[in-house]
Amino acid sequence: MPEDMMHGALEDITKAVGNTPIVRLNRVTKGLAPGVEVYVKCEYLNPGGSHKDRLAWNLLRRAEEAGLKPGGTIVEATSGNTGASLAMLAALRGYKCVFVMPDKMSQEKVSNLRAFGAKVVMCPTAVDADDPRSYYKVSRRIADETPDSFYANQYHNPANPEAHYLWTGPEIWKQTKGDFDVFAAGLGTGGTVSGTGKFLKEKMPDVTILGVDPVGSLYYDFVKTGRITKPFSYKVEGIGEDFFPTTMNLKILDDIVRVDDKECFLMTRDMTRLEGLFVGGSGGAAVAGAIKWAKNKKGPLKILVFLCDAGQKYVSKIFNDDWMRENGFLEEEPGLGTVADVLHMRGKRKIVTASSSAKVKAVIETLKQLGISQLPVVDKGKLRGVVGEIDLLRHLVAGGAKASTSTIASLVESDYATVTPDTKLELLQNVLADARAAIVMESDSVVGIVTKIDLIEYLSTKSVEVVAVAKPKKVKAKSEKQKSKADKSTRATTKAAKSKA
Repeated sequence: MPEDMMHGALEDITKAVGNTPIVRLNRVTKGLAPGVEVYVKCEYLNPGGSHKDRLAWNLLRRAEEAGLKPGGTIVEATSGNTGASLAMLAALRGYKCVFVMPDKMSQEKVSNLRAFGAKVVMCPTAVDADDPRSYYKVSRRIADETPDSFYANQYHNPANPEAHYLWTGPEIWKQTKGDFDVFAAGLGTGGTVSGTGKFLKEKMPDVTILGVDPVGSLYYDFVKTGRITKPFSYKVEGIGEDFFPTTMNLKILDDIVRVDDKECFLMTRDMTRLEGLFVGGSGGAAVAGAIKWAKNKKGPLKILVFLCDAGQKYVSKIFNDDWMRENGFLEEEPGLGTVADVLHMRGKRKIVTASSSAKVKAVIETLKQLGISQLPVVDKGKLRGVVGEIDLLRHLVAGGAKASTSTIASLVESDYATVTPDTKLELLQNVLADARAAIVMESDSVVGIVTKIDLIEYLSTKSVEVVAVAKPKKVKAKSEKQKSKADKSTRATTKAAKSKA
């Protein structure tokens, strides 16, 4: 190779991180008002396959400043992308790696980490963050037990948002010169939205920071109501949480929107097939959320959406028709149904709510009249929580006769999960196993409440319908001799009956 061809060569692959392009979307945005434009920051084009390359660089920079030496072991809880980026850097700098992952992650992500020589430990997804089997707790234990280890701790390491404040934010500012109105990103550890958002707010005080959260995660309900509701499992990887990382600054958000698994995955496929952008599920989620948020907005409006990772890691899932059908994300697979089906079965029923200023006695009367066990509590259109029979009973027992004249403000509970009409019943089963009720939200409005008995009634009714439409067994035609015997028997029975009469 001629020597002059090497003048543009990079020192190593880490020098290729950053300077990812911004691209306008043209086809998936059809239906938005004239002048509403959506652009994407293609972080999946980083050499490690995601925006986590920036994070890994800063995590190791800070760790080495604190004394980490080559030969040590990097330990981290990861959904795959942070691990891949740390593994890439570890290969260059001489570190060993142990990564702990939840078992819902794609096989491609696991294989990718092992390709770099990392050890991968799998943990169950459907356990609480504080459960000793959770990937957060297991990674912490491994780090404590491993000599010369560095626990990257992306959920609580300030180097996480710092990476995006020092790098991602300034890069976006340089590329756009501030010519956009909204920055939208999926909510995971919070590093991206907190760090980038902080920098952009300093440069553009009027910019809107929009968070996108999957149904089942804690963030949406907490931002909207201030309550910590019941999280539940979902399929999309890399965004949403069932606890609150200290790297997340929710105060930076101006608004939040949520999307379900189906919306995420169908948009991910559309991004590839209609826009030529081979992104992962979290990128599809962010775009789906941004477009949903922009539906009722008027132009001129420019939205910049952050695309985290690439689609190669999801070929066996999101881009696999069989997997999509098995999980009910393609129309051909009916599944058990959705929350909307349960509401439809009950017929058009006006949702009854109570305000936190309602008297205990009045709420008891409402429950009695309607034959229900709990009510959503809504103040000025905002969901505040739920109040139920058990809460009222405890209050009356503790407070005596005067308790019935007090308000329910102190009785409002967070023992519920919020779902959308499109939430699949397979997920709802898991929700109701841990929560007393699922409150159905459309946009920011309460449109229904579903309890265990509602789900039981729907599924039992559906089972009866299936039996009713089943084809009857074929009966062989009777022979002439059999018919003759039957006719004689019938005549004899009739004659005997007349004679008795």
